[in-house]
Amino acid sequence: MDAIGLLPQFGSLFMTIAAFIVALSVIVAVHEYGHYIVGRWTGIKADVFSLGFGPVLFSRVDRHGTKWQFALLPFGGYVKFKGDSNAASANTEDTTLEMSPEERRQTMLGAPLWARTLTVAAGPVFNFILSVIVFGTVMFADGKTAEPLVVEALKPLPVQGVELQPGDQIITVAGVDLPPFDDREAFEAFSDSLPPAPLLEYRVVRDGDEMMLQGPHPWPPIASQLAPRSAAYAVDMRPGDVITAIDGAPIYAFSELKEIVESSKGRVLEMQVWRDGEVLDFALKPKRSDEPQEDGGFVTHWRIGIAGGFAFEAATEPLGPFEALSGGVTQTISVVTGSLSGLYHMITGAISSCNMSGPIGIAQVSGAMASQGIDSFIWFIAVLSAAVGLLNLMPIPILDGGHLVFYGYEAVFGKPPSEKALRVLMTVGLTLVLSLMVFAVTNDLFCP
Repeated sequence: MDAIGLLPQFGSLFMTIAAFIVALSVIVAVHEYGHYIVGRWTGIKADVFSLGFGPVLFSRVDRHGTKWQFALLPFGGYVKFKGDSNAASANTEDTTLEMSPEERRQTMLGAPLWARTLTVAAGPVFNFILSVIVFGTVMFADGKTAEPLVVEALKPLPVQGVELQPGDQIITVAGVDLPPFDDREAFEAFSDSLPPAPLLEYRVVRDGDEMMLQGPHPWPPIASQLAPRSAAYAVDMRPGDVITAIDGAPIYAFSELKEIVESSKGRVLEMQVWRDGEVLDFALKPKRSDEPQEDGGFVTHWRIGIAGGFAFEAATEPLGPFEALSGGVTQTISVVTGSLSGLYHMITGAISSCNMSGPIGIAQVSGAMASQGIDSFIWFIAVLSAAVGLLNLMPIPILDGGHLVFYGYEAVFGKPPSEKALRVLMTVGLTLVLSLMVFAVTNDLFCP
């Protein structure tokens, strides 16, 4: 292959790496700032706040005596508090014995238990706060679908004879009354009741007059969004693509696409796709997907990685700030509970361990989400931030959760674990973290 032919691949790789660095830097900066600012509030002095590791590219010292720096390797960061023997604050010996009482109070080792606990817990908590703010802000900016349902704009579709127009207020589709959007079960029943056809009969209100007209199926087989590392993403399908036929048989509704893919058991599907007036052919092999359920369990499906959507853009109305914040909290809790459920089911063998991704997989997802737009990328950062917050709370030595366990021991027994015990536990923790990282990278390289 010549150099020009390599340009698209190089561009994709560059976007993947750049997106990963941006996402990781934002999350690490927020996490470490949580440690730093709560430590400062509780009287613990930070000597260094670093984004990245290795040789320092730029630094400055603020009025509190903290050195803020950017380092060469942008794959993480740390806060080094006064008296710490290393950047992880994983002291296995007291380095503050020769300090005055006032100086020792400014260190992690010399600070009261409550101050150390709040400082360590602040990192994961700030990750959760970031997720809540981002989720809530996106929901606030997007608003919610207005009631009654009004067509804002029609999406490009390979359907002739559409009479539906922007501004139409929809009352019924195929003779079925439109249910309230907040009634999920009723809306799913409404969707399932619609016959698969290119055109359906709509009853609408237009300019104050009620009329019957022809419109597209409300849920056509359109790709509104693609899942990263999915079968559809791998063959370069794009948002806006409309699947018109599978294995030579025409389809008109997303429910048909879903049924065919789920019943495929992973066999290759030949798909005809309409894109901006051009007809393309793709061969997709659905992938197994273990998906969380509301009851905490998992169900295995076959997926090609396409999210459906309306045949039109619906008019929206503003979402209140408290409603948006509540939505952000709910979404963050959903990420955390889903992650815990997935981890439990992987440990018990109920689902495949391939559901665990490592840095390569996360980088690929970062690039894929960035390629689908800034909204998707920002949403992904919020998801990843919640996951990182949860990971750091795991009771593993060298992680924040491990430190909190040590503090719990100190609270119960009145003294911290011995230096010898700390050395052993830190070694075990480091070995466990490195083993998990190797396992996750192996998944990235060899899982289908």
